[in-house]
Amino acid sequence: MIKEFAQFLREYKIISLAIAFVMGAAATTLVTSFVNDIVMPLLAPIFGSESWKEATLSMGSVHLAYGSFLAAFLNFLILAIIVFVIARKLFKLEAK
Repeated sequence: MIKEFAQFLREYKIISLAIAFVMGAAATTLVTSFVNDIVMPLLAPIFGSESWKEATLSMGSVHLAYGSFLAAFLNFLILAIIVFVIARKLFKLEAK
């Protein structure tokens, strides 16, 4: 059973997957901090509020919190670009 388990780990590259997951989580934390602590405070004067998280658009009784949505969108965009660049490099290496 132990040999089968070790073969399973090697065959399906579970260790590589675990490392990628941990690195992805760390990258997400880093990008979130970058957006929340550096990018969004620079954009706060544009929003016209003291805190970018409080930037809202009010239409009658509806309040759209576009400040926090913009931060989430920037997080996604930055991570998507990072993943794209890494995948492109890996695919080029794999093709050789």
